[in-house]
Amino acid sequence: MGFGLSLIIAIGAQNAFVLRQGIRREHVLAVVSVCALSDVALIGMGVGGAGALVQAAPTVMTVFRYAGAAFLIGYALLAARRAVSGGALSGDTAGTGMALGATVATCLAVTWLNPHAYLDTVVLLGSYASHFATPDRWFLAAGAMLGSMVWFFALGFGARYLAPLFARKTAWRVLDSVIAVVMLALAGALLIM
Repeated sequence: MGFGLSLIIAIGAQNAFVLRQGIRREHVLAVVSVCALSDVALIGMGVGGAGALVQAAPTVMTVFRYAGAAFLIGYALLAARRAVSGGALSGDTAGTGMALGATVATCLAVTWLNPHAYLDTVVLLGSYASHFATPDRWFLAAGAMLGSMVWFFALGFGARYLAPLFARKTAWRVLDSVIAVVMLALAGALLIM
């Protein structure tokens, strides 16, 4: 569970989206459910051997790298734009947010198009799990899956307690600036791998 949490907790596009939705109190159950179930599927793929397949195909890894870098740069630009324009959120967002379908689609995009989701859960966790015998590898997977579920539900539903802080434009600008810098750094790291 600890190893899985160490990979999941890092600031990234997915966690930033969950945090935003949690602060807005908008479709939180749907968002955290999509993230948790997606991680369960990705962890299962990694422990089941998909990580070894991806590593064995250098062309696939190259495509992942460049597509992932493009995704992260795009997400960084969106965060930078929000940081420049500013804005604060209140807990009451009735009628001002995204529809459920658009929210779920965005959540699926930041999860399944995010290269770090694959690198962390499929490649890294899958590679680490391959060092264990079959029953132990699935015990590791169960712990990582549980950690993911706990993390996303805690982040999504706990974010509401940060709403007073994020009612100020400055807090959102700082958060979006940090997200933009982290996403650009991750994109740069992918490009120079």
